[in-house]
Amino acid sequence: MPSLAIYIAAAFAEIAGCFAFWAWLRLDRSPLWLLPGMVSLALFAFLLTRVDLEFAGRTYAAYGAIYIAASLVWLWAVEGQAPDRWDLTGATLCMLGAAVIVLGPHART
Repeated sequence: MPSLAIYIAAAFAEIAGCFAFWAWLRLDRSPLWLLPGMVSLALFAFLLTRVDLEFAGRTYAAYGAIYIAASLVWLWAVEGQAPDRWDLTGATLCMLGAAVIVLGPHART
């Protein structure tokens, strides 16, 4: 599975897992929401270990930008709130920063 697909799957697994806790604590949903939430968060952690980068820190840094973009998709698709220009500008800056981290000519130690 290519890294971008893994990052996207991991992001939605993390967001869904966290949203399950949000629903329980903030939206007064049943504690049963925690079960799929915990499974989803475990899936998120597993997926990030499948990314083919040499260092975990760079993997997590690159993932952060994908997470932000996926959060805005979630905001729009699940919560019904369209991202505004500031949301989109911030996400673009994060994606550019992640590209520098992942694609930059890093020194080998």
